[in-house]
Amino acid sequence: MDNSISCASCHVLNEGGDDNSIVATGIDGKQGDINTPTVLNSVFNFRQFWDGRAKSLEEQALGPIENPIEMASDFDILVKKLKETEYKELFEKVFEDGITKKNIANAIAEHEKTLITPNSPFDKYLKGDETAITKEQKEGYDLFKNKGCIACHNGVNVGGNLYSKFGVMEDAKITNLGRYNLTKKEKDKHYFKVPTLRNIEHTAPYFHDGRTYSLHAAVKIMALYQVGRPMSEKEVDLIVGFLKSLSGELAKKGSK
Repeated sequence: MDNSISCASCHVLNEGGDDNSIVATGIDGKQGDINTPTVLNSVFNFRQFWDGRAKSLEEQALGPIENPIEMASDFDILVKKLKETEYKELFEKVFEDGITKKNIANAIAEHEKTLITPNSPFDKYLKGDETAITKEQKEGYDLFKNKGCIACHNGVNVGGNLYSKFGVMEDAKITNLGRYNLTKKEKDKHYFKVPTLRNIEHTAPYFHDGRTYSLHAAVKIMALYQVGRPMSEKEVDLIVGFLKSLSGELAKKGSK
């Protein structure tokens, strides 16, 4: 660990909580093999990482630090470094045993729990404000439901609460095997955690392989390969308009 990469290197909060790159770039310019998911609203995901290998934010926080491509450190080194900074006193104010691996993960997770984006126009609409979204966005929402998108993208995070096979119909571009990489079970090939659609207009490129920077193209891909219901250009535009209503407000530090 040479202090060149931090969590914020790949999760830029004012850029959608990701890095807007096809894959993440770690230490010494090394590149990963999967798109960086947004950290915003990650507290609402039922699992973390595309393959769901982490069951909690605390567990997820442990991974990147020791990943040889991302930060390439280890916690013995990190704990020693942090004890030589102002963090020593800060940790001791919160944790009886000060800076430890477990407490570092806990601190990061507690911070991530604050990174939610409420009060999107769609949230306000659901709370009864009929004027919060436009007529076209309401039409897009109807299409989103009627075309089957809502089968996977539902709940408080409009996603993030189940695994789904990517390319249910067939997508020749699929190369990453998803949960199979973790379980080695044939039935898990090409299954990924369904991502949240909150703030989706700010989190390009899209999909686990970052194949497109166009939200319009992403909707067309999902319509064709995921639900098997090709849409007209107008229908796609309406759904894109609806998706843009899912962009919320990142709470400012110190706000309630």
